Amino acid sequence: MINYNGSIISESDNQIDYNNRGFKYGDALFETVQIKDEAVVFCEDHYFRLMASMRMLRMKIPMHFTLEFFETEILKTINANKGDENRVRFTVFRDAEGLYNPVKNDVSYIVEASKVEINTKEIYQIDLYKDFTINPNLLSTIKTNNKIINVLAAIFAKENQLDNCVLLNSNKNVVEFTNGNIFIIKGNVISTPPLSDGCVKGVARKNVIEIISKNQDYVLEEISISPFAIQKADEVFLTNAIVGVQPITNYRKKKFDNKIGVLLSKELSSLS
Repeated sequence: MINYNGSIISESDNQIDYNNRGFKYGDALFETVQIKDEAVVFCEDHYFRLMASMRMLRMKIPMHFTLEFFETEILKTINANKGDENRVRFTVFRDAEGLYNPVKNDVSYIVEASKVEINTKEIYQIDLYKDFTINPNLLSTIKTNNKIINVLAAIFAKENQLDNCVLLNSNKNVVEFTNGNIFIIKGNVISTPPLSDGCVKGVARKNVIEIISKNQDYVLEEISISPFAIQKADEVFLTNAIVGVQPITNYRKKKFDNKIGVLLSKELSSLS
């Protein structure tokens, strides 16, 4: 069952109009949230990122799109299904006719729920994806439906027996993974790319940065990262809203420790 504009309908009854702007132009954005103990994990962070993203895309935000509404619609969708789903995607698209120029800025939304395994993998192999790069700008920081580079990188990873790929920007700096933000550790310094380099403004990223900033044992840096820095790192880990923290174990012939990553994973989990 899915939630279409507040109505619960079966997936087979959902007929998306071929004129849907999310399908035709990628004129849509989404939030992927984790459900834990019948609650939306980091609900406020996801809601405020969604509102900021809608404003950036000049979408008209309905008056009823409150934090309570956002949470209620997600939980309504969970309750309409088996009840054991732990991943929800909340998609908002501009609901208008027109070509590139829409005739209006009103929106519709679809909420869908699924069950996924979120245990972190013990062995996690990565490499660089270099066929296409991300342009570092504000649009790159929000979760729009324009994710073709991520799709191609995920296909590349599968074809090469990898668990994930690192995406680069047009300046050849490290940006993120196909499905999450990247952090590297060297000594007591933990580094992650700044938003100005084009990485998604991740909710898990935000909370991990807060955890690290409060710990006097570490120094946090938001700096541009070269691919060579991955090779020299002691640890590398991925963050996203579903997995939390996923330590990376292998990059080409390099093997990483995961002690700090495991500790940060536990701390992040304790906040949710």
